Amino acid sequence: MELNHIQRVYFVGIGGIGMSAIARYFAKRGCVVCGYDKTRTNLTVALEQEGILVSYLDDDAVLPVCFLESNSDTLIVYTPAIPKNSEILNYFKDNSFILKKRSEVLGIISKGQFCIAVAGTHGKTTTSSIIAHVLIDSGYGCTAFLGGIATNYNSNFIIGNNNVVVVEADEYDRSFLTLHPDLSVITSMDADHLDIYGDAASLHESFGLFSKQLKPKGTLFVRAGLPLKDGLSYSVGQASQITGQNIRVDGSMFVFDYVDTELKINDIRLMLPGKHNVENAVAAIAVALKLGIAQDKIKAAIASFKGVKRRFEYIVNTPEHIYIDDYAHHPEELRACFDAVRQLYPDKKLTVIFQPHLFTRTRDFADEFAKVLSTADHLLLLEIYPARELPLPGINSQFLLDKISLKHKEICGKDLVSEQIKNSKPELLLTVGAGDIDTLIQPLKAILTHA
Repeated sequence: MELNHIQRVYFVGIGGIGMSAIARYFAKRGCVVCGYDKTRTNLTVALEQEGILVSYLDDDAVLPVCFLESNSDTLIVYTPAIPKNSEILNYFKDNSFILKKRSEVLGIISKGQFCIAVAGTHGKTTTSSIIAHVLIDSGYGCTAFLGGIATNYNSNFIIGNNNVVVVEADEYDRSFLTLHPDLSVITSMDADHLDIYGDAASLHESFGLFSKQLKPKGTLFVRAGLPLKDGLSYSVGQASQITGQNIRVDGSMFVFDYVDTELKINDIRLMLPGKHNVENAVAAIAVALKLGIAQDKIKAAIASFKGVKRRFEYIVNTPEHIYIDDYAHHPEELRACFDAVRQLYPDKKLTVIFQPHLFTRTRDFADEFAKVLSTADHLLLLEIYPARELPLPGINSQFLLDKISLKHKEICGKDLVSEQIKNSKPELLLTVGAGDIDTLIQPLKAILTHA
């Protein structure tokens, strides 16, 4: 399907962070854009305010008239997270509409454009957001489809006026194999999505295929230590062709030097804490230099990058209380997040509220989760957020709690969290998880700012 032929687009699962970015793109192109999602969220409300019609009823009887009959200029975009028994999805399937996964649509959009794709089991949202910001802030320009809300733009979609597109290349169900980038970054390949891949070897094979998707004369940047043969290596603290060095903390800023085989950029300032974010910034700088962007413009852009919502986001930052929220939902992400908190606040007692995401992920990584969570001072463990999954026998939050060696630990119902925090008023609070834990943010913020 050619991009210029598309006039009408319906999104089944429009509230997803990646889906909503593409919905915004087609709306900006002047297409008729509508969609369905099961729950109203801040993101779907924002889409409605932008003129996109969103339905919350999975019933083909409420479909807009222009989406009742299939047409060559009508596209249906769906996410694999939508249940197979969805009425709306099956209506489109039964009536011979053109259906594409989100990843396939990104492939259509990026075809014929200069594509910068960032892949990885974690780190890809922050890295792609930094790349997009550097390109925009420096005046180079780009269109970007991000997996999070970039704070500088308060959006997961940025439209540019050139032919450069920045996309997240999602490994879930091998989606990223629809892309053919000019520049690629692979940030990590930790075992994840084992419900799809079965084992780490299959996941690694998929990343290996993605690494070979480059257009002729394309460039691949790979985090050092990953089991890939090709690409320019980058890292913090490892042997690599591109490195972040001399890392130090200055107030709440991380400061570092960028070094590659040809140049060195000193004293780069980054608002995002943690060595893992320095590493993400190093990859973004390497991409920007490859595009020929001037060093001083890159340095200024990195310093002005404000981060991504729910990626080490400060919710409260007062002398009495620090409250940080993070999307971490894999043991390696949790470890990086906890390390950053401890680097910044080594003397404060850390209270963590964690919501496990997916029964399979909890089962597959229970020991690793337990090891990281045991390093907190006080843990409130929520019930597992199921997302697309049905419960698994014996896999619940008690199963995970029993593996955690921490003395001050407990399972807490989501509806009881606010009362707990009101009573304890922790000086350093961290909420982590990828489910609906974000609905606690505003209530907890209100408690700590009126404490």
